[in-house]
Amino acid sequence: MPTYSTPPPPSPPPATDGLLSAARRHLGPMAYGLSHPSHPPTPLLADAPKRWQRLLPYVVVGALAVIFIPVTITVLSDQYGLNGGLAGLLAVAQAAPLLMLAHRPLQAWWIIFTADVLGAVLMLGQDTGQRDAWPWTAPGQIGYLFVLLALGLRERRQTLAGVWLATGAAGLVLYLVSSDHRTDNSLLLFILSAVVLMIGAAVRERGVAQRRLAEQETISEAERARRTLLEERTRIARELHDVVAHHMSVITVQADSASYRLGGLPDGVREEFESIAASARESLGEMRRLLQVLRSEGTEGERAPQPGLDRLQQLVEATVRAGLPAELSLPAGLTGLPQAVDLSAYRIVQEALANVVRHAPGARTRVSVSSDGAHLTVLVVNGPPGRTDSPREPLETTGTGHGLVGMRERVRLTGGTLDTGPLPDGGFRVAARLPLTPDRAAAG
Repeated sequence: MPTYSTPPPPSPPPATDGLLSAARRHLGPMAYGLSHPSHPPTPLLADAPKRWQRLLPYVVVGALAVIFIPVTITVLSDQYGLNGGLAGLLAVAQAAPLLMLAHRPLQAWWIIFTADVLGAVLMLGQDTGQRDAWPWTAPGQIGYLFVLLALGLRERRQTLAGVWLATGAAGLVLYLVSSDHRTDNSLLLFILSAVVLMIGAAVRERGVAQRRLAEQETISEAERARRTLLEERTRIARELHDVVAHHMSVITVQADSASYRLGGLPDGVREEFESIAASARESLGEMRRLLQVLRSEGTEGERAPQPGLDRLQQLVEATVRAGLPAELSLPAGLTGLPQAVDLSAYRIVQEALANVVRHAPGARTRVSVSSDGAHLTVLVVNGPPGRTDSPREPLETTGTGHGLVGMRERVRLTGGTLDTGPLPDGGFRVAARLPLTPDRAAAG
């Protein structure tokens, strides 16, 4: 029989290959970051709300350039023995790019870094007894740290790592080519560079985190408002289901009984009534399925009939029992209202009274309902809060929505208008005007 043997596991790659691949994986992003700024040439603090804050970076970099150019000229000529013209050119190359830190810090770093290295090379041929530090002069070190701070506030981590390694590599090369190591300060700048870059990066990442948090809070507020609106519209749709279902049931009963109530109907008319009844029953079934879609998980449908203005007196009495002094003005002959208007008017008063209990406990409240034949006017006015303790017993909240959002949606449904706002005495006013004719409601 043939025998099968398990092939040996592949040998791990040599350590040298692993280091090379890791170096290639990290050096690529570093090189790209050093040649491509991570931000457009917009000034630092360009989005600040105040004008002086937007101008502050320009004032700082201008002051740095004004200070470091003459100081660098003096140091290069007096301490390092460079002639005046060469010292002036080198000082301008090392300090003038500080003006770019506000909007182009990476380009400024390239210029200043190159000028600092060039200055160190030029100072190699000078008398070593005159210089106090090499390869970086004292003003050159301080100005370079300002450049690194600006980079830390604007650039990515890969770019900052590349800048730090370039600084260390330049210091190492200059250290190797120099024969006098007594005044070498390349290691000091290498350490200070790491500290400054980490500080700048920490400040930048903290600002980015705060901006993202503010954006998320703004998005959350918008989503919360949108969800509240959708929930209120769904609640209103569930309530209107009962109103529409009642009318459809009436149509079905009338169409089914037409042949018995009206004798001698032609066959064509009888078939038409049967078709109307069948369409009404089908519509009722579709509405029940729609209601199941609108109903949230774990909720039960309302068993009680939808309220109207005939229950307004009970609502106001419940409000009074909750500790809110309220009075009602309701005409005696106000009947025959469209069911959608009747339900909306009741819910508007219910929402308004609930808001008074929550936000102005103890305030005297007046509820007024009137009609001119074409419109129904609902007015709820409360005074300033009379006390700060909670009500003695909860106000009826069945079917209430989300305050003013629910009121606006109910008024929009009926094609009416809503006017709400505070009063000069510290109270609040809610005024709704609902049309009583279907054509006006449909037009809204």
